Amino acid sequence: MWRTAHYRRRVREQNTLLDFVFGELHDPRMKFILTTHNVTLTKAIEDHILARIDKLEHYDRWAIDARVTLEHDHTKAPERAFKCSFRLGVRGPDLYAEDWDRDLYAAIDKASKKIEQQIRKRHNKSKSRKHTDAARSKRSRQESNL
Repeated sequence: MWRTAHYRRRVREQNTLLDFVFGELHDPRMKFILTTHNVTLTKAIEDHILARIDKLEHYDRWAIDARVTLEHDHTKAPERAFKCSFRLGVRGPDLYAEDWDRDLYAAIDKASKKIEQQIRKRHNKSKSRKHTDAARSKRSRQESNL
């Protein structure tokens, strides 16, 4: 928000009036909701999740919110004791991934990796739709070389 205040100050100094202000169209901070069930939330776990969310935000800067759920189920097999699920709110359908592991950090890493793959797939699909002619010519060149 410092950019907005700085920009407004500069506009006032120039005595010009604009109907819009840069920086208010997209808030760079996404909403983050963390829910736990039978898991004691520590600062280390929270920092690990926030690092993963920052990495996801790097892949898709238009993400609206991120919901992370951590669960520990005592009744399941030990190799599936911890569950982590991510729901990333983006334009269009939300992205969702969940994974289980015997270690909470490993479950977080696996689930975030699945979300990263979904973001990449979504990005590649949109790029390929925009560049269908180039993709067709590239495909024909590759087939002719084989």
